Order: sequence, then C-alpha cells, then structure tokens
Amino acid sequence: MRKSSLAVFVSVLVLVSWFAACSTEPAAPPAAPPAPAVDAAALQAFAPLPDAVPAATGAASEDRITLGRMLFFEPRLSKSQKISCNSCHDLATYGVDNQPTSDGHKGQTGDRNSPSVYNAAAHFVQFWDGRAQDVEAQAKGPVLNPVEMAMPGEARVVAVLESMPEYVALFKRAFPGDKKPVTYDNMAAAIGAFERKLMTPSRWDALLKGDQNALTPEEKIGFQTFSDSGCQVCHNGALVGGSRYERLGAIKPFPRSADTGRMKLTHDAADRAVFKVPSLRNVEKTGPYFHDGKTATLDQAIRDMADYQLGRKLTDQQVKQISDFLKALTGKIDPEYTRPPVLPKSTATTPKPEES
Repeated sequence: MRKSSLAVFVSVLVLVSWFAACSTEPAAPPAAPPAPAVDAAALQAFAPLPDAVPAATGAASEDRITLGRMLFFEPRLSKSQKISCNSCHDLATYGVDNQPTSDGHKGQTGDRNSPSVYNAAAHFVQFWDGRAQDVEAQAKGPVLNPVEMAMPGEARVVAVLESMPEYVALFKRAFPGDKKPVTYDNMAAAIGAFERKLMTPSRWDALLKGDQNALTPEEKIGFQTFSDSGCQVCHNGALVGGSRYERLGAIKPFPRSADTGRMKLTHDAADRAVFKVPSLRNVEKTGPYFHDGKTATLDQAIRDMADYQLGRKLTDQQVKQISDFLKALTGKIDPEYTRPPVLPKSTATTPKPEES
C-alpha cells in the first residue's frame, strides 16, 4: 500500500511539473542592438525644411494661393490649351513627369529634364542654369516658350484670363490694390505664391529636430557613408542641395557633354558644364536623373556622382547604404493642398486653342 501511494505521489509530481513547464511563457527574444547614433558634427551641414518660403514682399494671402493653384493646373495658359504647369511637374508624382525630357507643344521636347516643383521655392535660383531668380520668374518662362506651352505673347495670356469672369474676380481678390489686377506678372506671382508652400517634410527632418529614432539603423549607416564619401560637400542645407553651382565632371570629364550648362546663358567658357546642384529631397521618386534625364536608376546616379565628382569607386554595399539614406528624404505630400481644383468654364470670348 505504501509503495502504491508513493507511486501515485511521484506520478502526480511529474504531471504537475509537466503542466508547469507547458504553461511557462516562451523566453523573450534577445533585444535588438540599439540603433547607431548619427554623427552630430556631420548633421551640422543640414537644416530642416521650412513650412513655406515667403516671397520678398512677405507671405501671400489665401486668395492669391487659391488663384495660383488654379493657374498651376490651367491648360488654357498654353497655345493648344492642353498643357499646364502640372503636365510636366505633376503634383501627384512628386512634382515631375518621370520622363527624360517633357512633352511640349505639338509633341516637341526640350533638352533638359524637368526638375521637381516640390521645395523648389527654397532653391537659390531656378532652372538647371539658374536663369530665373525665383519661382515667380520661373513661372513666366514655360508659358511663352515655343517648345513648351507656346503662347505667342503676354497679351494672349491676359486675353484668355480676362475672358472668364471667375478669373477676373479671383485676380481682384488676390491683388486688391491693383487698378488692373489681371496681368502676366500677377499670373506668375500667384503661381509662385502657391509653389512657395509645396514643401515635403520627411523623417529626415524629424531626425534633424532631435528624434534619434526617426531613421532606421540602415538609413543612419547610409547617412554616415554619404557623409564619409564627401557627398555633403555639395548636397547640404535644408534641401540637401539646391544652394550652389558645380561643374558636372569636377574630377573627370562627364561622358555626356553636349550641353554646355550655364555657358549657354553666360557665354563664359568658365561656365562650361556648370549646373545648379539638384536637391536630393524626394530623389527616390524623381528619376530619371541629371540635367539630360539619361540616367535611369538612383543606384547608377550615385555611382556616377562618386566617380565623376569625387573620384571614388563605390562598392555595391556603399551604393546600397547611400541609397537607403536617400530614401529617407522622401517626404509627405499634402493631398488637400495639391488637390486639382475645379477650373472656370470657357466663355464665348475665350480664344480658341491653336495647334500650329
């Protein structure tokens, strides 16, 4: 009887131990290693994006911004009445059309890639060659360019706008102090007012403001590689670029040299192959790359810049690291601000489109 009781006791003890083992929570996985800290000294070359870039005359009224948004999407500012600012600078695709060069009037194409309109107001000049000082001056160019929107003159643009009472009323509200509010200059001023708030803050800005967890460990390593490689010498500031001119092929000649860069504008041999340094904001989304749009991938653009500008041959791992970092510069688009507006209807006096 004692042996039987002992056997029962042992059996119960084994069962209790078994159930206890089964009910024990599984061991927690080992904690991930802490994310590497970003070199604070390297960050000194950068700054967060502003919320907007005011014009020299100060912040624009909401009426002026509303008008500028409409004009940005307005195809009747082109000779064919088919092309708007948004055609080449599509706000739904990070301000570009992802084409090497954009289609213009009657299918003509220019000789340079269309840069993104996002964050453009913060650039120190506009266009690849810097021929416009600000976004207001830039807005005047494509409308009258015979390859792009091809309007025959400022008077034709004003006639189109004055033919629609809704636009006349909008110009009066946007420029209340002007005796003649519907002008070509005011058209450009309104478009510029809209563009000055086209900002795309990203996780990179959160890091710059002190959030050390804003970037992944891979992106932080990528930034260190970017910095160690010397990329930040030209690509710095709030735009990670967009603040200076540089010669394309600073260390060794760039293979595509037909475009003479600023020399075409200044006629100075010292400006041969000199272009504005592009911003790297949203660069993941804004290919193809360089002034001619003939570099298809971001990885190839990284290799080319290291080779021709820095004299460095990057490894595949280094290219991936830098690419990882650059993707952290992809920002947020405000869908409400960039939503296509309802445009005024044409009237009997609105000039008809011209295809020739």
